[in-house]
Amino acid sequence: MLPEPVTPDPPRPVGRVLMTQSWLDLAFLHWEADPEEVALLLPPGTVPDLFEGRAYVGLVPFRMHRVGWFELPGVPYFGTFPETNVRLYSVDGTGRRGVVFRTLDASRLVPVLLARTGFRLPYVWSKMGVRAEGDTVVYESRRRWPGPEYPTSRIAVRRGGPIEEPSGLEHFLTARWGLHTVIGGRLRFIPNEHPRWPLHRAELLECDEDLVEAAGLTVGGDPVSVMWTPGVPVRFGRPMTVSS
Repeated sequence: MLPEPVTPDPPRPVGRVLMTQSWLDLAFLHWEADPEEVALLLPPGTVPDLFEGRAYVGLVPFRMHRVGWFELPGVPYFGTFPETNVRLYSVDGTGRRGVVFRTLDASRLVPVLLARTGFRLPYVWSKMGVRAEGDTVVYESRRRWPGPEYPTSRIAVRRGGPIEEPSGLEHFLTARWGLHTVIGGRLRFIPNEHPRWPLHRAELLECDEDLVEAAGLTVGGDPVSVMWTPGVPVRFGRPMTVSS
């Protein structure tokens, strides 16, 4: 089945809300990746989602803010923390486009344990920080658990002006309305919805990281796309079983 169109707004409502949160101060760094290498890292039932024949790997540092269950208010401490994820882009047999997370570094141990247990997401516990210095935002991370590798990351970007008309590639890399994961031996799609991304240009000032390599991917040189956004509020729906 052909993938659904890439849309800057959610293609469908999530239905009953499972979780709410906000993603703040995000940097989107993307490199081209080998589609065959990507395919080996995706869960069964999905294939690489390609843009003009190219696969991409994303490195996305940000601040998670007030994770909450159902429609309850978000939690201020345990639900608020820095995070950095390494992600790939997938499409399943129904044509739904999604994200597959290779790793998700987070600085709160309790959410890490809950996400690993409940959603089988590859969260890891890290010492992390996000700070703004004028128009520059610095993201730092050093993994604590689990090992045996303890990769680090230091990324600095300078925020630029708004992207008034995002390109097809910029929409492809950011307009993702769900994630694919395996729970209980079955492929699941967890939908999300949020306002349209307020994307900004960004200049990469520093990128000293080995998270991508530790996630099993090989990239070289500078990223082909660098963006920043102040963020959006997000609502997640309940996991949906993907028919084989």
